[in-house]
Amino acid sequence: MDFVMLPVHWMILFILLLVIELLTMGLTTIWFAGGALAGLIANVCGLDFWPQMMAFVAVSFLLLFFTRPFAVKYVNKGHVSTNVDELIGMEGVVLEEIDNLRASGRVQVRGMEWTARSQNQEQKIAKDKIIEVCAIEGVKLIVKEKENN
Repeated sequence: MDFVMLPVHWMILFILLLVIELLTMGLTTIWFAGGALAGLIANVCGLDFWPQMMAFVAVSFLLLFFTRPFAVKYVNKGHVSTNVDELIGMEGVVLEEIDNLRASGRVQVRGMEWTARSQNQEQKIAKDKIIEVCAIEGVKLIVKEKENN
């Protein structure tokens, strides 16, 4: 059985992949749209089905392999940290003892109160100790006690 891809099939695939990319903006289908364009060119040049498919696959993966790292680096270039992201590395004070086992603990960082948990699951951090914010999980700060209290 012979498979046949008409130029219109490649054009539909190309447009469909571009539309999906525009809707998701995830840099997932753009590489395959380039492959579909290569398949269309192979079709217009009179090549049979399998050479068209090989052109589609080869160009798609070459684009993915060689241009994706560059595109990801520059597409995410404008990422702006939120105020919460800026808390990581900051110091604060414990308002209520931090005890992960009891799921309790509050800290104050930059004048704001936060629920907090200890980075070390077994370590309790006493009230009035100075902490450093290590991470943020949901609305909780993950903290550790400062070494030089």
